[in-house]
Amino acid sequence: MGSLKIGVALWSLSAGATEEELLNALQTVAELGFKGVQLWNVASYGPCVLDPDVCQGAQRTEWRRRVESFGLAISGFCAQMSGPTRFGGFDEAEGIEERIEKTKRCIELAVDMGSPIVTTHPGVIPEDKNDPIYPIIRGAIEQIARHAEKVGGIFCIETGMEPAPALRKFIEDIGSPALKVNYDPANMLWYGVLEGVKELAPYIVHTHAKDQHPETRKPTVGQGAVPWDEYIALLKSVGYDGWYAVEDESGQDVVESLRQGLQFLSKY
Repeated sequence: MGSLKIGVALWSLSAGATEEELLNALQTVAELGFKGVQLWNVASYGPCVLDPDVCQGAQRTEWRRRVESFGLAISGFCAQMSGPTRFGGFDEAEGIEERIEKTKRCIELAVDMGSPIVTTHPGVIPEDKNDPIYPIIRGAIEQIARHAEKVGGIFCIETGMEPAPALRKFIEDIGSPALKVNYDPANMLWYGVLEGVKELAPYIVHTHAKDQHPETRKPTVGQGAVPWDEYIALLKSVGYDGWYAVEDESGQDVVESLRQGLQFLSKY
């Protein structure tokens, strides 16, 4: 057995539309042998029992206890939004304040449940600061990051929607200690998996473990184009010792895919 902390992006099985679905998913990943879960915590694409406007007060402590009763730790949460016309939520001005405030509440829930990391794709960050979208997305993320600072949360931008240098410049432009990176190697195949780690190393606090087969596009870890030996060695060399949350959103043979991903990563 290796030394990695291996969890599951639980929405691979269920985003938690009902208590029963969430508990069944937790039981499944525990039986597979995983040690942690990243939980979905926003009702952006359907009901979610861990949405902060649903899960309140003592319910948060109770849900943390339920997760831990399966022998699982919470690696973090995901609060993925979408804007009126595209995936992301923070690069479109229409309705943006509502999405900002909702994300702040998601971070508060994460802090209350003892796992303060919240990840998202905010939208495409322009490389050019003069792009009219840049001040929209910058203003939104700065508001969220400053709120995270106040409540003890960590807001993570997931990699893949822009090159790593653009993401790093954006993070450093905002300059908040609560603004970090969730690194997904499969999302970075277009830009360079290893190059991205080198660029973003100071900010990586959570990772997804996902692959991409060049022909089938299957995301099963260890069966695609991600250079896992070099990738994991590089993450270790820059001091990363956080979670690897296995993710498979394909909807096809997901339980078996997760099992194979765990088996593969367990050798490191």
